[in-house]
Amino acid sequence: MTNIEKGIFLKLFVRDGYVLDFSTSEFDTFSMASIGTPLCSKYKQSKGKSLTAFINDATSELSTKLLLDLLSYYETSYPNFEKERDGINDPYALVTQDNTVYQKLYAQCKEIACGLSPNQFSDSMTSTLKEAFSSDYINKQLSIMLENQATNPTESIGKAKELIESCCETILERSSVAINKDWKLNNLVDETMKLLKVTPDHVPETAKEAKAIKAILGSLKGIASNIAIIRNAYGSGHGKSDSYKGLQERHAKLAIGSSITLVNFLWDSFERQNGKQ
Repeated sequence: MTNIEKGIFLKLFVRDGYVLDFSTSEFDTFSMASIGTPLCSKYKQSKGKSLTAFINDATSELSTKLLLDLLSYYETSYPNFEKERDGINDPYALVTQDNTVYQKLYAQCKEIACGLSPNQFSDSMTSTLKEAFSSDYINKQLSIMLENQATNPTESIGKAKELIESCCETILERSSVAINKDWKLNNLVDETMKLLKVTPDHVPETAKEAKAIKAILGSLKGIASNIAIIRNAYGSGHGKSDSYKGLQERHAKLAIGSSITLVNFLWDSFERQNGKQ
C-alpha cells in the first residue's frame, strides 16, 4: 500500500482527532488485538494522532494490516456505516456532515483493499520476520516454505508448522521460560500467548467488541492446532502409503499465510513487551 493510499484510509477513519467511534481504551484494545500495540498508550496522543503516527512509523505490512482491520470494523460495527456508504445525509443530525465525502473515500478504500496481492503481503511480512529473528535456521525455514509452495506443497506445509514452533521456542527461550520437552505445538502456542498476555482471557469484558476481539485471538490460537492436523495428514515428516495424494499449491498457500500471520502477531507482541516498538 502506497503512502497516498494510506492517506485515503486515514481520511476515512480519522474524524477531528477521533478514530471512528472508538474511546481511548477501546482503540488501545483494538490496536493491541490487531498489531500487538496499544497505540494511544504508546504515543500518548489523541486517537487520530496516534494512528497517524503509527502509520508513518510502522512497516508497510503492519500499517496495512491495521488499516484493513479498521476497514473491517467500519463495515461491520460502525453505526453510521450504511448512511456513509450510501452517501445519505441526515438533516436532523445535531452535527451535520457530508456523507457523500465518506461515500467516495470508502469506495476508494474498498478498491485499494481489493487490489492488494495476498502473496505480496505475505512476502513483505516474511522479509520483516527474517530481519527480526536474525536466525539462519528460521530464515532457511521461511525460504524453503515459500520456494516450495508450488513445486512441493507437502514440504511447505511441514515448514509452516515448524515456523510456528521455532517462533514460540525463540520467544520462550529469550524470556527465560523453561520449555518442557513433551510440549506439542498447542502447548508452545498456549505458553507463548500467556507470556505475551494476548490470550482471549486478557481482553476485559468491558472492552467494546470484546467478543469479536476474543474470537480473533481464539482463531489465531486455532491456526496452530489446525496446521498441525494438516501437517500430520499431508505435510512432510510422516511416511505415506503409495495411495497418498498431497494437497495443491492453494492449500499450501493457506497454511503458509496462516502461519505467517500468527508468527508475525506473536513476534510483534514480543517486541512490544520488550520495549522494541
